[in-house]
Amino acid sequence: MRAGIVLVAGWLAMLFCTGSVQAAEAPRGVPDSPTQTAYLAEQLRKDPVYISDQLPREVPRSTAPDFAREARRLGVSTYVIVLPSSSFGTEPSAVLAGVHDRLGRKGLYVAIGDTGIDAVQTYGVSLPGAEDASRATLYELAYDATPREVFRHFVDVVTSGHAHQRAEQARAASEDDPDGPPSVHTDRTDRENQSFVTGIAVTGIPLTALLITVYALQRRRVRRAAATATVTATATATAGADRPSAAGGVRVPASRGGAKAVGGRTTAAGGKATVHGRKKADGGKKAGTGAKGTGSGKKGTGSRKGAGGPGPYPRERLLPLLAAAAVLGGLIAFTATQVFDDTTSGDGSRPTAADMRARIDRVVDGLRRDPLYTDPESPPALDAAERAQLRRRLRALDVPVVIAAVPSSTDDESGGNRELLAKALHTRLRRDLLIVLADPGSGSIDLVNYGTRVDDMYLIDRPRELSYPQSTDPPLGHRLDQLLTYVSKSPKAKAGHMPYEQPAADDPVEEKSLPGLFTGDFEPGLVIGTFLAGLLFGLVAAACGIVRRITRRRRTANGAPGDARSPAPTEPSTAWLRRNARQELDALTAALEPVAALPEDSQRRAWECLDAAALLIDGDSDGRIDADATPAALACAIVLARAGRTTIGEPDAARFVCHRNPLHGVAHKRVQVPPEAGGRARTRARSLPVCEACRLTLGPVLRLRPSGSARRGAPAPYATLPGPLAALGDGTEIDQLTRDVREYFGVH
Repeated sequence: MRAGIVLVAGWLAMLFCTGSVQAAEAPRGVPDSPTQTAYLAEQLRKDPVYISDQLPREVPRSTAPDFAREARRLGVSTYVIVLPSSSFGTEPSAVLAGVHDRLGRKGLYVAIGDTGIDAVQTYGVSLPGAEDASRATLYELAYDATPREVFRHFVDVVTSGHAHQRAEQARAASEDDPDGPPSVHTDRTDRENQSFVTGIAVTGIPLTALLITVYALQRRRVRRAAATATVTATATATAGADRPSAAGGVRVPASRGGAKAVGGRTTAAGGKATVHGRKKADGGKKAGTGAKGTGSGKKGTGSRKGAGGPGPYPRERLLPLLAAAAVLGGLIAFTATQVFDDTTSGDGSRPTAADMRARIDRVVDGLRRDPLYTDPESPPALDAAERAQLRRRLRALDVPVVIAAVPSSTDDESGGNRELLAKALHTRLRRDLLIVLADPGSGSIDLVNYGTRVDDMYLIDRPRELSYPQSTDPPLGHRLDQLLTYVSKSPKAKAGHMPYEQPAADDPVEEKSLPGLFTGDFEPGLVIGTFLAGLLFGLVAAACGIVRRITRRRRTANGAPGDARSPAPTEPSTAWLRRNARQELDALTAALEPVAALPEDSQRRAWECLDAAALLIDGDSDGRIDADATPAALACAIVLARAGRTTIGEPDAARFVCHRNPLHGVAHKRVQVPPEAGGRARTRARSLPVCEACRLTLGPVLRLRPSGSARRGAPAPYATLPGPLAALGDGTEIDQLTRDVREYFGVH
């Protein structure tokens, strides 16, 4: 009995002494820091929604009413805790269980971190689908969704009644698409891309539409002009056939060697190298055949349009098109402002001044009562013994030192800058201090000296383990104790030191705001849009040109239905003549190479056609069409080349060509042409060769300019122009034409 009484008395004495020692070590009136679960339970007792003051940039505390409004939709008591994800540790559900044990209230407990929902637990209430809704929210929302948007989505899924199905579908979708759902918000990179695309669209689309429209209208003008010229020429030719005195009729030149009226003058054949009054010069090259100083003898007085079509698109008609393009660009810009209407990269919440200073107020209030402050929202990094040891060491130092064990993140008021946090604490404490900032999550330690007489270089050169922990380093409490020992041995400085002034943290509103749509990459987009418009127009024009060429070749090969004259223009431009002359000569040359079995007579006639055509347009024998080749010479070369190809396939069919327009090709029929009126006598009617189409309806007469210039001389009937081509107006055979060409150039 006595032994038992002695043991009980000793045990009670020991407990009393231990409590007395701990009470003596703690500052009077300053209770020790509460545990994390006790602190959070006390906060939820005041308000069922608790938002940490460490996330004012991402989740301002002033948004608590929004969370409460969403929570009421669930129909059960809901307690929401919003903390940095690191503050929940590895077991967020354990934190919720501890909070529930401390709070002792039934309901749904939700732990939301800065990356989404960390845990969901129900205690004493039934809420089907809560866990599934948490998983569905994880899979369905992108990484940039804010905690407020995450909680709203969670409530939407729970109240939908299909939480399980949505969770399964979202999980399956995440397996098929590892990149996850698209972003919820527009960031600055997205805005730069939007500005760039807008710039391209504002200039590229209107300019492309303008260029293609002008091109299409110009092509339509060309077709209409060609159709008008064809109708006019047909009417003139028909009138000439009905009335011999018509000016548009074919002028039949005099027979070779006789006299012929050319340009108002009478010339006669004579001499070895003289044809129609023109003498061969230099023995092998043609003298001017109308390119210079011959032909009509005057500068053209007709239309200023080019030989193949109308001139450039009228400027007065461009003004409405330019105005329409400008209006289209404005509409595109306005539409872009409606589509890319985001002005912030967040959910629109803006922290108040109270939100931004809430943590500073809390830490400063704690440091005014105790030089050691540990963050109650974070898992305890220091146990009771370590806290007591550090307080004792702080009181023993002859240098004023305070320790704030608080985490740091880019979403806090300082933007993750520890020196800015120290500056804010010093400004509020208003005394010289050596401030020690310890991060309970990472274990890093920072020292900032504000006015104390401690050698700063000594503090800077402290061992690395006293700043950045390694995996094998002791826990935070032991390292802080080592740091205080290191500070106690610091040499004294002659004067207090103040750190370098730190720039202010970014404004949270400006940090989230997006630049204007018409800034940044908008101007480069305008330039790129212009280049792309030109490129696209070039591709469209090239494609149209290829289609037209293919269509023209098919018509040339097969003939257009109901009109064999369609491939041959009535007033071809010089460019058309040069292009087709080159093509026809190349085709004839290629056709002559493999025809070794061709009869000698046909082969001879084909080569004569090729030689005569070359004499007409390649006097330099350099394989290129002469620059001064006249339209008449080019047309004659085309006729000879086509006749040569016909000779290879059908030797007997290449004797005559259509006298109305030799470009129509071979003539299989002959028609009676009424006599011409003029002079003192009337000639009798003649039978002249025509193509199949002209046999049914006489087509317009081929009209050419006297020179190769597009603006010199009005088109005239080909039979009135100097050169061998005029002989075809009399129905001359191809063999005779080749002889005329050789004689014209003095080649025997």
